[in-house]
Amino acid sequence: MSETLALYRKYRPSDFSEVRDQEHIVTVLEGAIKKNAIPHALLFCGSRGTGKTTLARIFARAIGVSDNDLYEIDAASNRGIDDIRELKEAVHTLPYQSERKVYIIDEVHMLTKEAFNALLKTLEEPPAHVVFILATTEEDKLLDTIKSRCQVFRFRSPSRTVLKETVTDVAKKEKCKLDPEAADLIAIAADGSFRDALGILQKVMMASSDETLKADEVATIIGAPRGHLLVEVVEALSEKNVERALETVAKATASSTDMRLFVRLLLERARAVILLRNLPARRVDILANYSEEESAFLEKLATDPKSPVNSHMLLRLLDTAELTTRSQIPSLPLEVAIVDLCQK
Repeated sequence: MSETLALYRKYRPSDFSEVRDQEHIVTVLEGAIKKNAIPHALLFCGSRGTGKTTLARIFARAIGVSDNDLYEIDAASNRGIDDIRELKEAVHTLPYQSERKVYIIDEVHMLTKEAFNALLKTLEEPPAHVVFILATTEEDKLLDTIKSRCQVFRFRSPSRTVLKETVTDVAKKEKCKLDPEAADLIAIAADGSFRDALGILQKVMMASSDETLKADEVATIIGAPRGHLLVEVVEALSEKNVERALETVAKATASSTDMRLFVRLLLERARAVILLRNLPARRVDILANYSEEESAFLEKLATDPKSPVNSHMLLRLLDTAELTTRSQIPSLPLEVAIVDLCQK
């Protein structure tokens, strides 16, 4: 493994064929290139770590723009009217080596109101040799007049399956074996971000004493709960044993577990039980991310007609997950939910 280069940089896609989970965008961009119908302004919207800037660079290279004619501007740092005025003057100069110049403006929603208005005028009548690619994580903060002058592309957050495949592939290239359970934990913790997934993988690789990366190592790095603690809480809820459930949450808190992740993983297990109960034909897919021991436990709950693990519990845990992100005491929403669920 490289000691200096971050994995997300080392394995950043370099052409359209390597881009994952954004086929709906890649297809349109490739079609535009084949027809030589290049929009003068594109807007890439999506959550962090979904590949907006990476795809902007790939597109720029694909239309023949050299590095000398590719300009990247971070609007978070260059957000004022003077910065955009400089840009307005610069766009009129001809490219150095290419037919076009491409300006990538990242986090464009950070521009001031005055800068937005100045940019709008530039977008209305850009020089023929200029292509703008605007990128944002907060589309709702952009003026409609800006959006209306761009071809808008909305990036999907990569699915858990895609993230799991990505970190597994990268680990293999780095000559490490990543256990399926460990890969799944990373995919969950990455929360829809390729960059975060590879960042977590790199931390685990640095911390590991060998080339086999297991779920417990991942759990330690990201503050994920150990599997047995999750089983204990689900078991205690099934038995309506409030004391045991609260004691287990206390253990998780004492071991510096990320409570948001703890609740999310509880949700996963409650959902698995309900799906197993109502969709038994999908058993293999539903249990694909669980160990044999945990799979047997979840199946037992699913076939128990008296089990309180039901849609009501799932909805209560959904509310708990939302409250946990806002609570000043991270364990409090789950503790309240446990008391309520065990009393019903």
